[in-house]
Amino acid sequence: MPRLTLRPLATSCELSAGAPLADALFRFGVEFPCGGRGTCGRCAVRVEEGHLPAQDQDRLRLGAARVDQGWRLACLARAEGDLALSLAQWDMPVLADDSPLDVTPAIGRGIAIDLGTTTLVAQLVDLTNGRVLDCRSALNPQGRHGADVVSRINHATTHGPGELSSLIRAELGRMVAELAALPGPSPHLVTVAGNTVMHQLFCGFEVNGLAQSPFQPVDDRMQIFPARELGWALDARVRVLPCLGGFVGGDILAGILATRLHEACQPAVLVDLGTNGEIVVAGPRGIFCTATAAGPAFEGASISIGMRAASGAIARVDAGPTGPIVQVLGGGEARGVCGSGLVDAVAWGLDAGLVQASGRMATADRRLPLGADLALTQADIRQLQLAKGAIAAGVTLLLDQAGVSADAVERVYLAGAFGNYIDRDRARRIGLITFDPERQVRPSGNTSLLGAKLALFRPDDDFAWLRALVTHVHLDALPAFTDTYAEAMRFPAH
Repeated sequence: MPRLTLRPLATSCELSAGAPLADALFRFGVEFPCGGRGTCGRCAVRVEEGHLPAQDQDRLRLGAARVDQGWRLACLARAEGDLALSLAQWDMPVLADDSPLDVTPAIGRGIAIDLGTTTLVAQLVDLTNGRVLDCRSALNPQGRHGADVVSRINHATTHGPGELSSLIRAELGRMVAELAALPGPSPHLVTVAGNTVMHQLFCGFEVNGLAQSPFQPVDDRMQIFPARELGWALDARVRVLPCLGGFVGGDILAGILATRLHEACQPAVLVDLGTNGEIVVAGPRGIFCTATAAGPAFEGASISIGMRAASGAIARVDAGPTGPIVQVLGGGEARGVCGSGLVDAVAWGLDAGLVQASGRMATADRRLPLGADLALTQADIRQLQLAKGAIAAGVTLLLDQAGVSADAVERVYLAGAFGNYIDRDRARRIGLITFDPERQVRPSGNTSLLGAKLALFRPDDDFAWLRALVTHVHLDALPAFTDTYAEAMRFPAH
């Protein structure tokens, strides 16, 4: 049986002869943004020992020079013999607040799960005092079939939801089993919060309805399972929080609980910036929510040098005397740029006059240099414009629906992995968030996980009352959508 050794992780594992490398590499954090089709080139690994035959797609995507140096697309490769591969360490920052909850004490223990498109977080909670006892995190194993929900939908509509459903249930079951094995009473309740696609796939539903307008899930209500029905070695009840409509899932319902937006006396806004972009506005006319087609640019998946926030990612860009000064996560040489670095870089480019308000680059080669032979392209700037324009337009249109002016908003909550790490001033500079950052904008941590923990203390609540308070808005059905979106794509002139 072939042995696969990964460097510099100093770890190894065995594979069946002819097995796809992707099966093993994903467990160590290698991402497959294009779903394993060999079109993005971002899963490249270098063969240090052993032999992996080069394929036409390797040369097409990586170039002849890199192929001659031993680089291969991991998603297309199969192990026929022992291999040693160079693999950069990928850290996985996890948003997981473990501060005690201000709740009415209950009995026993529960587990709260944030079922994210990219990362999974589970926390064991003592319900008698609201304290977090332990935490587990992992990459979502569905990621080998695509980094974003559209890729997952495409896979599920082609192959059925069974594989993706089994993958996520098994991984969460492993995490839950580790938490349940800790000393003390076994958890009797599990709450899961995820976006609409994750909700449907976890529950085993078809997602064909989410592939086309009007984007309706099979059943977006609260779903309840005995844990053993999911294949989990646990006597517990598993509740999957309901969605709010379309692509606004249970993670946003949890976010409303976490920020208490439903109790707001003054206008408030929740913006979840992660793999997806969802917005909630509470105003005098009620609570309104929407999902924006922001795409994966904020997490680097559609950027030529993009990557998620891991070792080697440029996470911050500042102006220097002769050009940009970059900060790289984990130190060392930069390998790419993550979402926060992308926002910083474009903000720097705007201030330096290298990027125009229209988004057109003013440099001769239409590239924005970031050092270490890394540069953003004109296409990268357009991707950011599409993403930030979708968020900014969504906020503007929802404020109008709620009867609120931007100046009247008292609280703005930024949630999601990306939302918690961006620089607020740079986000305002590119027109992503236009509220006064000092007075109004505040990072809010993992509101999906916090809301899931709060829901543990409402074991019999199906949250139909909260769903009834929220109006879901299809942005593209609004007459002002096209013009608002076009204007929001432009960068502020100064």
